[in-house]
Amino acid sequence: MTALALARSWRPKTFSELVGQDHVVKALTHALDQGRLHHAWLFAGTRGVGKTTIARIMAKALNCTGADGAGKMTSEPCGKCPACMEIDAGRFVDYIEMDAASNRGVDDIAALLEKAAYAPSNARFKVYMIDEVHMLTNHAFNAMLKTLEEPPEHVKFILATTDPQKIPVTILSRCLQFNLKQMPIALIVEHLEKVLAAEKVTYEVNALRVLAKAAQGSMRDALSLTDQAIAYAAGKVTEESIRSMLGTLDDAYLIRILDCLIAKDGASLLAVANEMGERSMSFSLALQDLSSLLQKIAAAQVVPESVLEDWPEAGEIRRLATQLTKEEAQLFYQITITSRPDLSLAPDEQTGFAMTLLRMLAFRPRSNGGGGGGGGTAPTPSAPPVASASRPVSAPAPVAKTVAPASTPLTNKPVAAATPVGNVANRPDWHSLMRQLPVKGLVQQLAFQTELQDWKDSAAGVKATIVTPMPQLASEASIARLAEVLTTYFGKPIKIVIEKGEVEGKTVAKVDAQIHQEKRMNAEQMIAADPFIQQLEKEFGAKVVGGSVKPL
Repeated sequence: MTALALARSWRPKTFSELVGQDHVVKALTHALDQGRLHHAWLFAGTRGVGKTTIARIMAKALNCTGADGAGKMTSEPCGKCPACMEIDAGRFVDYIEMDAASNRGVDDIAALLEKAAYAPSNARFKVYMIDEVHMLTNHAFNAMLKTLEEPPEHVKFILATTDPQKIPVTILSRCLQFNLKQMPIALIVEHLEKVLAAEKVTYEVNALRVLAKAAQGSMRDALSLTDQAIAYAAGKVTEESIRSMLGTLDDAYLIRILDCLIAKDGASLLAVANEMGERSMSFSLALQDLSSLLQKIAAAQVVPESVLEDWPEAGEIRRLATQLTKEEAQLFYQITITSRPDLSLAPDEQTGFAMTLLRMLAFRPRSNGGGGGGGGTAPTPSAPPVASASRPVSAPAPVAKTVAPASTPLTNKPVAAATPVGNVANRPDWHSLMRQLPVKGLVQQLAFQTELQDWKDSAAGVKATIVTPMPQLASEASIARLAEVLTTYFGKPIKIVIEKGEVEGKTVAKVDAQIHQEKRMNAEQMIAADPFIQQLEKEFGAKVVGGSVKPL
């Protein structure tokens, strides 16, 4: 005889055996015990969380007659009376399961409702269970409105769906709605331990954690994967065999990746990517697991007690939380989640994954030293002030303490009246100075694309040597205008010498570009996390075009 699949042989037969849906069990058992039954229930939830199972248990509870045949409706069906046994076997005449995905037309619903008028053949209630009810057409929904509102006393309706948003509100208002939860990993692991112990299969707890994670909240998927794992591993469920079967990534690879990023070792990063490619690992799942690990590290930096002792990687998470800064953990997390959609655009997944690792390395913030717990990084330049009609924003204050207030306009004042940014005898703060100058257009662009290389002050005036990577902006008129404004500001003649070359520090333009990049990445992250966008991606296979998201 062929062995029954675990998902079927371990299907709960009573409310007490049901796992992870205590809120639904509590409501239904109280209703059955008190005899306060509604005529229609709607169970909503993802696949494999118990919708059909609860419907069958409800059918047994409504029609159970007890082992002696004299029992009444109960929240604890006996499982021995003819009604309970026939419902478990799938041959009870008065329990009708209908798949709305293949019977979605108005004629199918009309035929079902026509039979509902007749009394049950050999039961207390005639129970109709309509699975994936959201697949019905609008005409089919309209056809069942009246019957669903006032059905015969002997009829109960149970509707199940994975997408309640597609069900008309006229149907929802006629049902008691219960939202079934996804199964947490710890609960799935606990249930799998019980199942494998009863099936006398040896296992590793870490292997069950990998299976539970791959099930993504579905107990049925977890049991189906366990069936596959038993066959794959020849009866012994080990973590190594499960990862090989699923193509998932060992946490050791993720730890190595983060260690290479901390050490700024690009060669080792590419070596890890090549090694993963040789083992035919899923790079999409690798980015998913890496983002999950980075989230745990970020949480550990803020809330150290969030790291649970039963996590196999708990020690490594605590270590990495001290070696990565908070900014690095957040940046790496953002890069991993925004890079997953790009894998389909890359020449191949391994190339896309390698580029993601190199992107993390290239954009890693400069550290001032210190552990990640303190989040110490090089100071991030602040965004330039944005003026609005309702609240004008003053120009940023100069660095030196002797500078006039930022709100004071630039005028033809002698140097003794107001000392400018920095000290005239030394180099001024060029970055802040360029933001304050009252220039527009090409002159402003030239100012924003320059870095001060030399500042020679003398009694006759100041000779300022500046470097720009864009000499095409340095026209004679622009240089003359910039020198004029600086002369007015400092109260003495300023001569400007322009040199072509790459700037070493950060020009105003570079800072603005970095701020814009950060805003764009934040906007992309918000778009990726938007429930409506996620629904479009799930239902229609839509994708957000890379680079199309613009910050407001």
